[in-house]
Amino acid sequence: MAAAAPPPAPTPAATALPDPTPIGYPLFTRIRLATASDVPHIHKLIHQLANFKHLANHCSATEASLSSTLFTSPPFQSFTVFILELSHTPFPPQLHTQYSLFSPITQTITLDLPIDDPEAETFKSNDKDCGFDVVVGGFVLFFPNYSTFLGKPGFYVEDMFVRECYRRKGFGKMLLSAVAAQAVKMGYGRVEWAVLDWNVNAIKFYEDMGAKVLQEWRICRLTDEALQAYANPAI
Repeated sequence: MAAAAPPPAPTPAATALPDPTPIGYPLFTRIRLATASDVPHIHKLIHQLANFKHLANHCSATEASLSSTLFTSPPFQSFTVFILELSHTPFPPQLHTQYSLFSPITQTITLDLPIDDPEAETFKSNDKDCGFDVVVGGFVLFFPNYSTFLGKPGFYVEDMFVRECYRRKGFGKMLLSAVAAQAVKMGYGRVEWAVLDWNVNAIKFYEDMGAKVLQEWRICRLTDEALQAYANPAI
């Protein structure tokens, strides 16, 4: 009687290849130097910031006043604005000569859900080298100051703002980190700013970034009539 044939060799299990499709919704970000063409967006962002701070009645900035006072000096020597832009497609290579002063910071994040931006058309980027879907999501305005104790210049952040639909995604940290990185690059001694005492979320956010909230300091300000009273000081 013939011997039974040996059982066939087991078929190797198929190896599953990784799915090249990213999980979630990628969002491409860029922080760049603002230019005069960004003034309309900066103006809208400032007024949204004033509403957020419940200070709209104190906001008198216009596009004309911003155009005549910003961008009159080279970046980092006076008032400087970083713009946060967002896109669903990667940003193109940088071509402008302004980028020799500051290389835009690009980053890609992956979101669990897409962001619905009801103001996308209003805040469409003015950078003609970008794609059609690039929008402005926020800004930070800062300028040099000086510490006599350190014997070094620093940066003072006047305002930082991220539009509501883009908050709690890490974009505020990106903007403030860009200012801090520039300060380090230039050998500056510190970066400082003010925060409203009722804004506990912002205070915690700044402390988590390593900032110290100086409880013993108060802001002193001369403005409006109190400032104009010194136009012709008595001798």
